[in-house]
Amino acid sequence: MITKDTTIQGYRRENGRVGVRNHVIILPVDDISNAACEAVANNIKGTMALPHPYGRLQFGADLDLHFRTLIGTGANPNVAAVVVIGIEEGWTKLIVDGIAKTGKPVVGFSIELHGDHDTIMRASKAARELVQWASEKQREACSVSDLWVSTKCGESDTTSGCGANPTVGNAFDKLYALGSTLVFGETTELTGGEHLVAARCRTPAVKDQFMKMFNDYQDVVNRHKTSDLSDSQPTKGNIAGGLTTIEEKALGNIQKIGKKCMVDGVLDKAEAPTGPGLWFMDSSSAAAEMVTLCAAAGYVVHFFPTGQGNIIGNPILPVIKLCSNPRTVRTMAEHVDVDTSGILQREMNMDQAGDKLLDCMLRTANGRLTAAEALGHREFVLTRLYESA
Repeated sequence: MITKDTTIQGYRRENGRVGVRNHVIILPVDDISNAACEAVANNIKGTMALPHPYGRLQFGADLDLHFRTLIGTGANPNVAAVVVIGIEEGWTKLIVDGIAKTGKPVVGFSIELHGDHDTIMRASKAARELVQWASEKQREACSVSDLWVSTKCGESDTTSGCGANPTVGNAFDKLYALGSTLVFGETTELTGGEHLVAARCRTPAVKDQFMKMFNDYQDVVNRHKTSDLSDSQPTKGNIAGGLTTIEEKALGNIQKIGKKCMVDGVLDKAEAPTGPGLWFMDSSSAAAEMVTLCAAAGYVVHFFPTGQGNIIGNPILPVIKLCSNPRTVRTMAEHVDVDTSGILQREMNMDQAGDKLLDCMLRTANGRLTAAEALGHREFVLTRLYESA
């Protein structure tokens, strides 16, 4: 049971935020800088490269999202320091300057007019200094309300809406009462239940923002003549698990926001909240994409309920998996952090399940590796809005 006096051992960053990991990351601005970043990470143990396939000839809102995601990733409190590498100086400096606003150490290198060898050498020297600096950082007692917690579900089935998702809702209700900063999303997977979320919005302005984001998504569906979403929502895995319509999936998905939380604000993709409470982020339902967006928005622990079994992880955001499907718990045990199958077997009530998840959250915040971390799942997947120029 957590209270306002519950503490965790976290890393207090220069801007006052609290992280639960102490990563030094090597961040590529664009796809053709991946090799240099991976070479630096190979040279300097204790660093981690985050390769991705984008960053050339993007423009407009898509480019803004690209910058916001990379800057937010480097700014995340789970990151102690950053080395940024890009092909050219302008965009590299933009990412460096954005991360530097947090006060944490960040340096940038551009490959043009230097080549890979010189860039890798200089970046490796900087990374070595940063990883040694970060290794002396000490954990300190921090309030549990300092934790920013995100959620997204994946490979849902009938047990998700009956067990794992309401467990997250129970935990969110308890965190919300303590003044924590929480987020949910998956715009597509609210279809048919959007009115229930709208009714939970704290103010008419928040409700209007939420409905605009949802309706904008509906407009995309209609423009592409995909009104039934039959190829993606619900997925083939969802259907195999007993969810026959998107409405059934949505009703289960919404269980993650609990019974007492109000929706206090609405965020664009990878946008950081401006205060505590429960926030809705417009986001893809693709697991790796949304978890990456949550990390870029500044969240430091993630709850991931699954039914059929999803193996998603993230390089900097610990993903805590919980599952209420006894078969999945048995066949994919190495991926499950919290077994809540006792709910469906009448061996555990919802309050006990929520406390079990929160206990795992506290241990994870104090340094316990999640299953995804231990297995090396580091899915870092950027969201794209449209094709490059």
